[in-house]
Amino acid sequence: PRAILQWNVGSYKDISHESLSLFRLLEPQIEILVLGTGDRVERLPPAVLRQMRQCGIAVEVQDTPNACATFNFLTSEKRRAAAGLIPP
Repeated sequence: PRAILQWNVGSYKDISHESLSLFRLLEPQIEILVLGTGDRVERLPPAVLRQMRQCGIAVEVQDTPNACATFNFLTSEKRRAAAGLIPP
């Protein structure tokens, strides 16, 4: 929660196993990744979500304003969370 990193993703279509590798490298390992896909919730490929779960990271996909609120709530509870946010 104390770091801000540039995530080189322009739209939800750019979210892939490779683009999520940044979140798998964080130390300490995060337990949940909140993805904000812009103005609305977008469906991500099931294989991408499955690969993150296999790494021990849960993924929550929401529109970006709600993703910000969820991230803030999780960090207020001292959860190891990260957010990948695409501007609305």
